[in-house]
Amino acid sequence: MKILDIQFDGVISGKVAFGKSTYTEAIKHLIPLIDKTEFQRKLQDKKFYSKLERDITDGCVMPPITVAFVTDEDLRTVQDIESYVNKNINHSFVLDGIQRLNTLHRASEVTDFDDDFNLYINFILCDSIEKLLYRMITLNNGQRPMTPRHQVEIMIANAFDFKKLGISVVAEKDSSTIAARKSFRKSDIIQAYLAFMADSPIVDNKKIIEEKMDDLLVGKIMAVEPTKYKSSFKEFIKILAIYQRNPESLKWLKVTNNLVGFAAGAKHSIEELKLIDEDEFASCTDRFDQAFSDFNPSRIKVGKFRRELSCEYFKSFAEYRHLDADELLEHFSELTLHD
Repeated sequence: MKILDIQFDGVISGKVAFGKSTYTEAIKHLIPLIDKTEFQRKLQDKKFYSKLERDITDGCVMPPITVAFVTDEDLRTVQDIESYVNKNINHSFVLDGIQRLNTLHRASEVTDFDDDFNLYINFILCDSIEKLLYRMITLNNGQRPMTPRHQVEIMIANAFDFKKLGISVVAEKDSSTIAARKSFRKSDIIQAYLAFMADSPIVDNKKIIEEKMDDLLVGKIMAVEPTKYKSSFKEFIKILAIYQRNPESLKWLKVTNNLVGFAAGAKHSIEELKLIDEDEFASCTDRFDQAFSDFNPSRIKVGKFRRELSCEYFKSFAEYRHLDADELLEHFSELTLHD
């Protein structure tokens, strides 16, 4: 694959490289990325892309696709990036163009393409998955090729090796298995990541139509400057791996509202949270639950309050960690006075 030019993206502190490959190279190296994980967007029925397939066979120029890498290597020149891309293409993932690649693959089964046919590719390279998601959402906003949740699914699938980071994640269909008792639900991890990115525990509301909720979510994520992140979701997963060792901690974290609120809050206090172990975390969440249990459940929206207060608790963890349940309740009651 050839790199033609590069530009620095100051918002994500990364590089955008503009390149090309022959159809043959693209089919060999990029098609395997399509089925890399179960998270990738389901391929549309081929009838939706049959016209494009015919056009490719007739010699049309395919619109560029976008391929991403997460790397902290210092790649400064066209030659540096070209070498890196060709050596590490198997570790990339397709941000935009899955359907076009699949269509190209089908067209190749009936047409022999020579080296005169080129696919143009935008390569995005940056050192943070959070910055990359930010760029992904800002580029796609308004076009709606994918919802923010689906973009997060793709990100999570390709950027995080959960087993290596120390936790087990299972799909909803497997959540009833014995192994799932010590695992996190994939849907909960996705919500936690959205909360982490949006800097807010409110990432879902069944009273708001999904399309409008997605608009609100995109607005929250776009409002957070990616270069100002003081922590990463990978660090968050690593502390989950530690805290889950205590059965009571794991039980608390497997409650969706707890995990989502914790993710949004922990983003601001990750360094303090690294200083405690799973037993102290269990003690902290026990005091949190004692304080929370004194709210009258008939007078509050329990799920909403749990998300917001767990977010507040861990957002200001240095301030709250040494308070007892009564002191926490006093603080929480002041925060929720007008809710």
